[in-house]
Amino acid sequence: MIKTPVIVINYKVYNTSFGNSALSIAKAAEEVSINTGVNIIVAPPATEIRTLASNVSIPVYAQHVDPVDLGAYTGHIPPEAVKEAGAKGFIINHSERRIRVDEIARLVIKARNLGLNTLVCADTPEVAAALAVLNPDMIAIEPPELIGTGIAVSKAKPEIILSTVSRIRSVNNDVIILTGAGISTPEDVVKALELGTSGVLISSAIMKAKDPKKVINEMAEAVISRK
Repeated sequence: MIKTPVIVINYKVYNTSFGNSALSIAKAAEEVSINTGVNIIVAPPATEIRTLASNVSIPVYAQHVDPVDLGAYTGHIPPEAVKEAGAKGFIINHSERRIRVDEIARLVIKARNLGLNTLVCADTPEVAAALAVLNPDMIAIEPPELIGTGIAVSKAKPEIILSTVSRIRSVNNDVIILTGAGISTPEDVVKALELGTSGVLISSAIMKAKDPKKVINEMAEAVISRK
């Protein structure tokens, strides 16, 4: 069971996403999570999963897995591999790593069988509703044109969030809905929660920050303010 509200930090592959910097950000997220009670999940590159999972108590997710079984698949990352490394779940279909709907369905089923959680990304309310039928644990609405811009979808296009929540709830009452794309400030987090979602998927605002811990704490405090 995933505790809400939730903040998911997607490390992507910035220069801070590896080695000591990756671990430092994870430890900062862990400390903030313990101090505030907010559920914070970190999603580092695959090379960092084992290190982070071995050194922090908060959930570690993979940024992507491939819809393959164990076997002759050179260069692929099967779900079994990230589980063995210590991941508790994985992101599927991020705008920077799109896959087909049948592949999403296969991965959601495989994750369930492996005891892993899934966070599926969608670019429109219609796609989000279609993916909700697959019953993933979480869905993040992320219009790709706003990702990395610092312009939060919750402010620029609140109607997208409202439509997403409405459409998803018409087919699935259980999936956790997150807001992604351009989340940069505590105010963005508050707005996302006011629009009916249960947390945020965030990246550059933390990974490129001079003081990541300060930003994580501000985001968590914003979540608390909406409880």
